[in-house]
Amino acid sequence: MNKSERACIVGAYEHPTRHAPDKSVAQLHAEVARGALHDAGLQASDIDGYFCAGDAPGLGPLSMVDYLGLRPRYVESTDTGGSSYLIHVRHAAQAIEAGHCNVALVTLAGRPRSEGSSGTQARAYNLLAPEAPFESPYGLVPINSYAMAAQRHMHAFGTTAEQLAWIKVTASHHAQHNPHAMLRDVVTVQDVLASPLIADPLHRMECCVVTDGGGAVIVARPEIARGLKRPLVRLVGGGEAVGYVNSARPDITTSAARPSGAAAFAEAGVKPGDIRYASIYDSFTITVLIQLEDLGFCEKGQGGRFVADGRLIAGQGRLAINTDGGGLCNNHPANRGGMTKIIEAVRQLRGEAHPAVQVKDCALALAQGTGGMLGSRHASATLILERA
Repeated sequence: MNKSERACIVGAYEHPTRHAPDKSVAQLHAEVARGALHDAGLQASDIDGYFCAGDAPGLGPLSMVDYLGLRPRYVESTDTGGSSYLIHVRHAAQAIEAGHCNVALVTLAGRPRSEGSSGTQARAYNLLAPEAPFESPYGLVPINSYAMAAQRHMHAFGTTAEQLAWIKVTASHHAQHNPHAMLRDVVTVQDVLASPLIADPLHRMECCVVTDGGGAVIVARPEIARGLKRPLVRLVGGGEAVGYVNSARPDITTSAARPSGAAAFAEAGVKPGDIRYASIYDSFTITVLIQLEDLGFCEKGQGGRFVADGRLIAGQGRLAINTDGGGLCNNHPANRGGMTKIIEAVRQLRGEAHPAVQVKDCALALAQGTGGMLGSRHASATLILERA
């Protein structure tokens, strides 16, 4: 398909709140939808496609389209955890190409900071997941699953705690410029390593923040996008994949980002070296390091050297990551950070990131999301976006 015929992201909005004890989850969905519509210069009546995931209350799209006052002719509720929203953008573009809709809205919202992370959804997972009887007795939870991946990476490749800490330091350097970031203080490697050890080798500062809030994006047919007054951001490549355990001996230093990234680069016709900005899912520091390797920004096992010494801080190297502060410092709404990865990539391509972190002449950006647990079954989605 000619690039001029690709669907575009025409609206993007991140809720400014990080604590919403006085709002419902549905209300947050409505507020981010309104924000994205305003950003795009569209009305709710223009939306004929709607996408949401497991964070949406009630019966997902059935409840939400009624609450939002939408009349879509296409809905989808694919749920792969934090990668869901990148998959939604890709599926929305495919639905538009197939003629199923013209303008698609994707929303995310949640209140884990107000409600507590161990809510109804977590309890339902523990009871209903087919793997639960085999894993729950041993206490497998996200933090120690990711810690296992970090331990194995250190053992196999000599990665150090100091190198992992640089990922948090990079996030903090960017978050200082974000007025909405939950954590805005710049930290050092020593600060990270001095924070409490949560699951060896991961420290508290290497874990993402827990925030309320949300975000939304709008994907539109290219001819509609060209009629709006926003800079054009085209989806030129995408990929999705699932990583399994299957009672085998998986290599937990490799993630599903390897196949999802390869598919996205192939579709876009570009290489990792062409990317100047990347939004990389950062539930934990090790999440970033492994995905950077698997996406091809560096060789497997070289991630520690690649991230060290501030090389990924905007203006200090060829590649900048997570210039909003990421999930480690800025925002991780609904315990699902994929939406914010898309939004910051859009800001960079529009030239609307904070001047201190804006990548000069940013023409291509990558957004990467994961869902599930890196040390076991998980999903990955990769988007490559282009400034028209």
